[in-house]
Amino acid sequence: MADKAKWYVVHTYSGYENKVKMNLEKTIENRELYDCIDDVQVPMEEQVEIKDGKKKITLKKIFPGYVLVHMIMTDDSWYVVRNTRGVTGFVGPGSKPVPLTDEEVKDMGINEKLVNVDILVGENVKVRSGPLENFLAVIQEINIEKRKVKALVNMFGRETPVELDFNQIEKIE
Repeated sequence: MADKAKWYVVHTYSGYENKVKMNLEKTIENRELYDCIDDVQVPMEEQVEIKDGKKKITLKKIFPGYVLVHMIMTDDSWYVVRNTRGVTGFVGPGSKPVPLTDEEVKDMGINEKLVNVDILVGENVKVRSGPLENFLAVIQEINIEKRKVKALVNMFGRETPVELDFNQIEKIE
């Protein structure tokens, strides 16, 4: 899969990047499309802001209005991505999407952003982005290929299982 798949840029409504990512991942899971779409990313970078004399690290989208999808272009994969709520289309001339070149991918640092996994099952982490931001979670399962963890978050007095990307969590020191 990895040698045939290419990175494609998908245009979204501004502010819908994470929602498109979640919807697309849910569709991939429901339809079991892992063999043709294996990664969806909203490129982010850490920015340091100083407010009231305190240093705060926030995540900012590098390309607002765009989501990157690693996939093998087929009629089915094109249809799934194109018809995901919030997607306005692929970047490319007309209706034919154009994949990013290896050089563009390298310049963007997409493949090099392999997150160092220094967490273990049973450890506590803090959710640093998404709807559960600032919640504490206990790692239940680690999936290195998908760069995701399954964790339990205590919400309303009960443990709720959630799936989080590596870049959504940080280890509590």
